[in-house]
Amino acid sequence: MLGVGIDWLASLAVSSALFPVEDPVTGGLLAGAPFATLGVFFVSTTILVALLGTTIGHRLAGIRVVRLRDLAPGPDGEPRLRPPGPAAAVVRTLLLCLVIPAVVWDADGRGLHDAAAGTVIIRG
Repeated sequence: MLGVGIDWLASLAVSSALFPVEDPVTGGLLAGAPFATLGVFFVSTTILVALLGTTIGHRLAGIRVVRLRDLAPGPDGEPRLRPPGPAAAVVRTLLLCLVIPAVVWDADGRGLHDAAAGTVIIRG
């Protein structure tokens, strides 16, 4: 969850620069419009996971997202660990934005958002 927290803070920083709101508690520091922050998070996470298999937070935490089916050894005996692609990234990020799937795990310890998208988080 560290990776998602870092990604959310980055999205909040972008949102507060592009869509600032007056916040008496923080004084405007990192106070972006909530739906704008969610939109920035959705777009950045979807694009980065689809193309690179990692987000800024994932990179800092040393993890990445790959397709579950790519963990099986290929013809050369090595797994082909590729980014999940656009469709899986959209499904995964959309469910992640709903928050509940991220805190519900299956028997393997994968979040519901990863299980639905056919992805898995790996170290490296």
